[in-house]
Amino acid sequence: MEIRQIKYFIEVANREHVTEAAEALHVAQSAVSRQIFNLEKELGVDLFIREGRRVKLTPIGKYFYIVLNMQ
Repeated sequence: MEIRQIKYFIEVANREHVTEAAEALHVAQSAVSRQIFNLEKELGVDLFIREGRRVKLTPIGKYFYIVLNMQ
C-alpha cells in the first residue's frame, strides 16, 4: 500500500467521482483508476461500487475511509 493510493482513495471517496478526483489531484483519470484498482487488489476487497462515472463506497470502503481519517 502506497501513500499515493491512499491519497487517491480519499479524494475519490470524498468526490464520489474518479474524473473529478483526478482533476483535483492534477493527474490523469486512468492513473487514479489504476491506483484504486491496485489498492483493491492488494487489500483483496472492493472499496467502491461503480455506477457509470460515479462511485460509492462499499461497506468495507466506508470502514477503510473512517480508519484512514482517524489518523
